[in-house]
Amino acid sequence: MTETALTYSPDQAEAHDRIAEALRGVGVDIEGGTLMPPDEGRRAVMAVLGKAGSGKTLLLAELTRALAAAGVETISGDWEGRRRRERRTLAILAPTNKAASVLRMRGVPATTIHRILYTPVYHPEYEKIAEWLAGQGEKPVIEGLTDLALDRALAFYQAQKSIPGALAAAGLRGSDFITGWKRREEPLDIGLVDEASMLDAQQFEDLQEIFPTLILFGDPAQLPPVKSTGGMVFESLPAPARLTLSRIHRQEAGNPILDLAHALADPSLDFHGFERMVEEAARRDERVRMAERVEVDLMARSPVLVWRNATRIRLINAFRAVHEAPEAALLPGEPLVCDGIELPLKHRKKRLDLEARGLIKGAQVVYLGPGKRAGFSRLHVIGAEDPQISAASIVKIEKPDEEEPFIPFAANMGAVFLHGAAVTIHKAQGSQWPDVQVFAPDIYAAARMGRSEAGQPLWKRLAYVAITRAEERLYWVVRNRLSKPTAPLTVADLQARSAPLRLEVEE
Repeated sequence: MTETALTYSPDQAEAHDRIAEALRGVGVDIEGGTLMPPDEGRRAVMAVLGKAGSGKTLLLAELTRALAAAGVETISGDWEGRRRRERRTLAILAPTNKAASVLRMRGVPATTIHRILYTPVYHPEYEKIAEWLAGQGEKPVIEGLTDLALDRALAFYQAQKSIPGALAAAGLRGSDFITGWKRREEPLDIGLVDEASMLDAQQFEDLQEIFPTLILFGDPAQLPPVKSTGGMVFESLPAPARLTLSRIHRQEAGNPILDLAHALADPSLDFHGFERMVEEAARRDERVRMAERVEVDLMARSPVLVWRNATRIRLINAFRAVHEAPEAALLPGEPLVCDGIELPLKHRKKRLDLEARGLIKGAQVVYLGPGKRAGFSRLHVIGAEDPQISAASIVKIEKPDEEEPFIPFAANMGAVFLHGAAVTIHKAQGSQWPDVQVFAPDIYAAARMGRSEAGQPLWKRLAYVAITRAEERLYWVVRNRLSKPTAPLTVADLQARSAPLRLEVEE
């Protein structure tokens, strides 16, 4: 068994060794710390599969560390250094902003799949700072920036490896140093993709065009993509390319939330038996709670997870009602979910601006207040590296028993948002929150229907995905009731890391 920087479980060690062998085949020796120039003819695609707590993220993080130690250059979504023919590159990717931010909080420099497709164009003066921070140039002399400001930028970059964050620490705004965005013109090298169960066939194909070496990390117990015509993309790989982690890692041992998730694999377990298990877990451990009502205070930052759209719409309207939100306006602090961008082709650059800043479909956003122009909103994009933006917005509030949503305000075109106080379990994949409320009556409704998906009862897949979204505490809500808020909505918890970038679309 290969010696690594930490103690692996046997299946983690086997997966590590198999991946190391595949990387040697494409000229990257993470054990010997040597690199060969890339060979365009060599390709490798593998998948590391395992349920929640099996150690996928730990293995991904260790591979990232080993590749960097071997001299592989990590490419982030915010800056790419000078191209050299012999260089080897790595990108760590996730399908959503939130999934990427979960990895970054664990020390893995991840970015979204979309962001790696588009790279920023830096002002030439400030690109010198980026090259210096990345170790590719001398410390520059920049008019208007003192040595102290540059030292602050370096200290930030050494801690977080974010060029925009470092430049913000020096006192610059995004609009100072980023002049636009361009589509990536050349392929990269090695891609590590987390939450691969969310990928559809087209995304998988696109990734294989960009990365000749691709390693997917996914959970086969999750729900397949909504638009998927089959299963998950890694199921199409030959058996030798699929590595399975079956052991719950020691760091996750004794976690009642994961215990419940793995109990769902028992084919004899029915819904009522599972709910009794939840109740017993709640008596033993405060990390699991049987809740008689939905806690409205949690909904502003952590949506209630539901199966049915009708339930989602009722909870959203109840949330707005108890906060006395006016029909014709949003309150600062209300959560939103990006449902796409409606712009004509002539505004392609503005679309790239919005998407590169994190406003991709499914992005979770908090409304901060109106913008300076009618129809514009100031927004905080959850999980984005530069989260504060201003954009033309079309906000849709769906109503119970009404086909068309109510639109409190809208620009003629721009980013489209639905309310985010409740979301479907499908949409929640790839995200995690400290506290998660699962609306159990919806899971029971799925159980009564008797539907199966990929050979497993649908209610079990829904329950598995929903409860594994909880990082610290799970609320299993058993009644269709809503608490009253203990305080008004606020945005005080959303501290801007840099000055907002104003992204506008002329109308």
